[in-house]
Amino acid sequence: MAILQKTREKAGLAVSIIIALALLSFIIDPSTLESAIQMMSSKNNVGEINGKSVSYTDFQQDIETFTTINEMMTGSTAQNEQQQEQIRNAAWQNLLDKYLFTKKATEAGIRVGEDEMKALLAGDMVSPVIAQNPAFMDENGVFSKAALQDFINNVSTDNTGRLAAYWNYIKNTVQTQQYYAKYGSLFTQTNNQNPLMLKRAIEENNNTANVDFVMVPLGFTTDTTIKVAAADIKKYYDTHKDMFKQNASRDIEYVVFEVKPSEADIKAASDAMDNLYEEFSTTDAMKSFLGKNSEKSLDEYWYKDGELNTVNTDVNNFVFGNAAGTSPVYKDNNNVFYAARIMDSAQVPDSVYVRHLLFRGANQAHLADSLLQVLGKGENFANLAASYSDDTQSAQDGELGNLGWMTQNYMVNGFAPIFTAQLKKPFILKTQYGTHIVEVTNRTAPVAKKQVAILEKSALSSNETFNDYYSKASKFANLAAGSYQNYLAAVDSCGTYSHPMNGVLESTSSYGAIDQAKEVTRWVFDNKVGKVSPIITVNNNYFFIATVKGIHKEGVATLSEVSSIINQQLYGELASEKAAKDIAAKISGLTDLQTIADTLHSTVSAGVDVRFASLAGQGLDPKFIGAVSNAPEGQICGPVAGTIGTYVFKVNSRETEAFYTEEDAKNNATQMNSYATQMILPVMMREADVKDNRARFF
Repeated sequence: MAILQKTREKAGLAVSIIIALALLSFIIDPSTLESAIQMMSSKNNVGEINGKSVSYTDFQQDIETFTTINEMMTGSTAQNEQQQEQIRNAAWQNLLDKYLFTKKATEAGIRVGEDEMKALLAGDMVSPVIAQNPAFMDENGVFSKAALQDFINNVSTDNTGRLAAYWNYIKNTVQTQQYYAKYGSLFTQTNNQNPLMLKRAIEENNNTANVDFVMVPLGFTTDTTIKVAAADIKKYYDTHKDMFKQNASRDIEYVVFEVKPSEADIKAASDAMDNLYEEFSTTDAMKSFLGKNSEKSLDEYWYKDGELNTVNTDVNNFVFGNAAGTSPVYKDNNNVFYAARIMDSAQVPDSVYVRHLLFRGANQAHLADSLLQVLGKGENFANLAASYSDDTQSAQDGELGNLGWMTQNYMVNGFAPIFTAQLKKPFILKTQYGTHIVEVTNRTAPVAKKQVAILEKSALSSNETFNDYYSKASKFANLAAGSYQNYLAAVDSCGTYSHPMNGVLESTSSYGAIDQAKEVTRWVFDNKVGKVSPIITVNNNYFFIATVKGIHKEGVATLSEVSSIINQQLYGELASEKAAKDIAAKISGLTDLQTIADTLHSTVSAGVDVRFASLAGQGLDPKFIGAVSNAPEGQICGPVAGTIGTYVFKVNSRETEAFYTEEDAKNNATQMNSYATQMILPVMMREADVKDNRARFF
């Protein structure tokens, strides 16, 4: 009965909502109501692709699928922020391929048939997606159809469903890549460079003009006689709207209160260091001690002089100015305390060349001991690697077992002993991967290095300090609440600095040097001009109060938003034309470039080679280069109104060289084809008006 009652209550609520909406539709224009409903629903959408809305819930399910695939490919469930971003990008790309690209490719008449897929998956034309997958390779790293078939057979017996999900991912990827290959060939196979085009490209790149010219740069002062009419600004805007497309953004101001340790907090950290100092100086259990008391754990790194400057300059100076001992306690400008103890000193190379044998399984220790004795009797290392090692991939310089050169920053985890090992004397080493026989066969010249234990403690803000800063932020928020005018008054009253920040995007997560501040962005995009936020806490260390000053909607910017930019553009064109007319009047009747230069208080740039085919990279105005390409030889030409100055010039001669070859022209055409294929999806996305709102959620 209780369940029935709840059902009736919920049904009654639903009916009430329906009736309310029905009544509302009599009052509000139906199109307005529809727009409002769409707006509310779109708030929960991650994006829209080719007319298909992608909800947050659906996208999150896709992310979970790709997370599983990533775990299977990497063998790890741990993911940092960068890996999570890559997974989200892969899920989004999959949706773009599914709802946009493959549909457009199909509309273009492209098909990937069933027989074709069979051949790509396991037939005579296996896709690189499969052939290059380590899961389908034999012990020699070569693609194996047997390994592929074993995997396929295991899919049906896997109760977890993970293998099926991975296989479906592979099949979809193979099919999509085939669509891309075929669609791309429509461009690469039809965009041919015929002999006439080839000849023209070679000529344009080899033809140079030897030019003398005088250039008068445009001034930086504003000419008040030049006026840009409002009608001209409007006309330019109407005919160039594509230039003013923008993402949604906000203009804001904000104040931030950073919680900093008080003098009492700093003294507490100093006292804690003093209390730990004696034990730090004498303990034999340094790893355990630092694990309990320090922000920096013990490592096996061998430091050379200068490297500890990244920790603290005083620490570096002590360590490399003393043979042994424990440093005094040092404090840096960020209220971090340090003490260092020299643990060991040695002559250690920067790089070592290493080879190894790897053994796994129950008998690994015994096998390693036996083979170490065999090596001691002169057996060939590579032969043992081929016969016994579980690492069949490492073969630097063509010899099995070779791992190659390693440094402390680039080595196998657990291999730190290689830097102090004897040269050409194999030894046994155990790591997370198994048991190894390791040999250092070469190394760079050893240098003086030290292993160092560092006791590090930062002064942290106490609850009292935290509450004090929160009280200051709360006072500001109370004074600023309600309007932008109140916000400005609070800035004056509290003596705080207001940070202006224009063009905040939904993806913005950093404000100045403060990262992970996405909550500020979310508030900014959820509020109107003039609104002032409550306290927004970031990283438990910063208190933000923000206000919205301007809203820029996604799409084409309004005329008022870009009128100043257009005014500057049109003013520049008018100023350039006026300068050219003024110069033409000054040099009228003059036939010598040096005389012209003297008249214009400029100089002659002599013997400059100008190529029309390369507008970029010459440091010259494109309008000047264009004028030179068509100018007669031996005549004073100009003035030419450029974008950076006004030019008067004379073409002395033209030459045809041979440095740009037919092969260069073909390579350039190939690069252009490659660029065209890379732009296929972006152009499709633009034409389909794809909306990517992921930054709103992640």
